[in-house]
Amino acid sequence: MSNSAQTIPIGKITLHQLRMTLKSPFSTSFGTFQDKDFFIVEIDDGEGNQGFGESVAFSSPWYSEETVKTNEHVMADFLIPLLFEHDIHHPDDVTKIFSPIRRNQMAKSALEGAVWDLYARRMQIPLADALGGTKKEIDVGISIGIQPTVEDLLTVIGKHVDEGYKRIKLKIKPGWDIDVVKKVRQKFPDIPLMVDANSAYTIQDIDHLKKLDEFNLMMIEQPLAHDDIIQHAKLQKEIETPVCLDESIHSCEDAKNAIELGSCKIINIKIGRVGGLTESKKIHDFCKEHGILVWCGGMLEAGVGRAHNIALTALDNFVLPGDTAGSSRYWEEDIIEPEVVVQNGKITVPKKPGIGYKIDRSRLVKFRINKQEFTADSIKKNSI
Repeated sequence: MSNSAQTIPIGKITLHQLRMTLKSPFSTSFGTFQDKDFFIVEIDDGEGNQGFGESVAFSSPWYSEETVKTNEHVMADFLIPLLFEHDIHHPDDVTKIFSPIRRNQMAKSALEGAVWDLYARRMQIPLADALGGTKKEIDVGISIGIQPTVEDLLTVIGKHVDEGYKRIKLKIKPGWDIDVVKKVRQKFPDIPLMVDANSAYTIQDIDHLKKLDEFNLMMIEQPLAHDDIIQHAKLQKEIETPVCLDESIHSCEDAKNAIELGSCKIINIKIGRVGGLTESKKIHDFCKEHGILVWCGGMLEAGVGRAHNIALTALDNFVLPGDTAGSSRYWEEDIIEPEVVVQNGKITVPKKPGIGYKIDRSRLVKFRINKQEFTADSIKKNSI
């Protein structure tokens, strides 16, 4: 353990911009892509410890207003200077330090995650323990993008059911919904099944969405507008299938409002979407107090982001399987050692300090397309 545990010193921050290619294209109601650009944030305390975070914004603003380029701008020009200007005694402090900057949750999360990892490594405890997690293993599901044909979809589902995943999530959109789910249920009558609409419907589709009730789904995720909680409340009153909110929830305050209105019965917590692990934990705790189930969503992360998801899911109210599949589900090779492995639908929560995985430096360099380094001195020079 470091002798300077009272503060978390920051000697250098490095932004590694990576480009990795998914094993196969991923399609949602937003669109289709296969190459993913993102940042690995590395924070060095100058005492031999490094913490790592990962950005989850996509290259285009289809999931949220943030993109890889806006993340770079906000981190380099605003957030990183703020970190060097303030003393950090605990990772929770980062939320307050970043508060003058509005939204940009994914940029904030990438840096805050690296601080959390660094803190846990300095304390010589697993990140899951630092967050208050108690689970030794977590249940995981799989998210399946829109396939070329229903037959292709059934084949993919069968493969992942055989692999032991605890829940199957299907992406749906108008024209690829009721008939598709019906055929899936006919072939797989008993599997835990949910659908994700990524805001593809409106309240005028309420009678159509009611048809999903016959399929005994775990939930329908974000069927209506990405920034809505009012119409979702109206929908939830009319359908039996639990509504899960995703894109509508950017903070614990959003979660409180949605729960008070009856907009959902389940909330998907994505670390990047809500601004980091501190806010994720606050949402988890509030939902637990109010009987709302939560689960951890995925953003097609590489190993660092995947490791943060695992640590968060060790908290006890994550009772529904999340989207944190194994590394080999998406990547030919990941940037961590060992890679994340799923066995019988479960992932073992690492016991080593921090995120519990080692960064494979050779692969980090292999996939890196740009690198920027920041120190307190370099920021002072740039500000003159």
